[in-house]
Amino acid sequence: MKYRPLLVFAVLATLIYSCHNDNANTGNDMTLSPESGTTYKAGEPVNVNIHLLTSKMDSVVYLLDSTRLGSKKDTSAITLKTDTLTLGSKTITAKVYQGGKSQDISTNIVLLAAKAPEEYTYKVDKVYPHDTSAYTEGFLYQDGYIYESTGNAGGRIQKSDVESGKVLQKQAIDPKYFGEGSAIVGNKIVMLTWKDKIGYVFDKSTLKVLNTFNNNVGVEGWGMTNDGKKLYMDDSTNRIWFLDKNNYQQIGHIDVYDNRGAVDSLNELEYINGKIYANRYTYDYILVIDPKTGAVLQKVDMSNLWPKAQHPASYTDVEESNNVLNGIAWDEKGKRLLVTGKKWPHIYQISLVKK
Repeated sequence: MKYRPLLVFAVLATLIYSCHNDNANTGNDMTLSPESGTTYKAGEPVNVNIHLLTSKMDSVVYLLDSTRLGSKKDTSAITLKTDTLTLGSKTITAKVYQGGKSQDISTNIVLLAAKAPEEYTYKVDKVYPHDTSAYTEGFLYQDGYIYESTGNAGGRIQKSDVESGKVLQKQAIDPKYFGEGSAIVGNKIVMLTWKDKIGYVFDKSTLKVLNTFNNNVGVEGWGMTNDGKKLYMDDSTNRIWFLDKNNYQQIGHIDVYDNRGAVDSLNELEYINGKIYANRYTYDYILVIDPKTGAVLQKVDMSNLWPKAQHPASYTDVEESNNVLNGIAWDEKGKRLLVTGKKWPHIYQISLVKK
């Protein structure tokens, strides 16, 4: 009699262990290759296949980010072609069918640019004056004028004559908002704010505020540009969002990568000849990005464009760190590339030179 409790305990322990062991077997009965986090260069094929340790399967369906890749009735690999994919993290899922039931197992890969960016530098062709009160966020050129959106205290949109630098018109935004990037869309200018999730729409001729809109896309509002069909917007990360140019709603995105990894802090943007040119905040270079894949194609070293020796002697350390390269404008008719920085005294017309 005194051994019965021990016997019951042993039976219960065996049952509990069996249950836990079965669950462990279910969870570990299959694995999926490639290993999670594996990196590939765009264009490299990825062999994907399921590995079964003990059980058998009827079939397996493979998916890439919910898009069907193909199916197999055995554990042989399926090949994922990467040459037309956008860059970044991709989730691969195997839906395994066994006895009329299915079980999913997933992994992920990170797709990088196929090669390192081509290295460029610059040649200064001409120098124009720039309003030193303008903490440049958006920087646009059209028909002889610079349209500029500014941040910090005194956020505004303004129109200047490119030759003289004279500010011809300006329109302040609500002082509680920090102005950010902008883009011309027809006879309007669309402007972001930084953390407030508010966008402004101005009449391009008068700079009067036509309306505001809720901008719930991305982490923050940073840079913006327009290719004539859609708007591009970045948000402090390595993501560039696509927005409908009429209602400013999200319609897609790309993630920006070079051959080493994600490239974040993308800021002022300009669409030039089918590519996106981007300042990277606090860095002295411009990136040229493929808007279809997110690959960094070129890197333009802009060091010493406005040499530090020419900075005002009164500049504090904070001003040195804040008043950085940030402004890219393209003159489509004249084929001129114009660049500046926050509160810089000059606008530089430059040509790109391959290193």
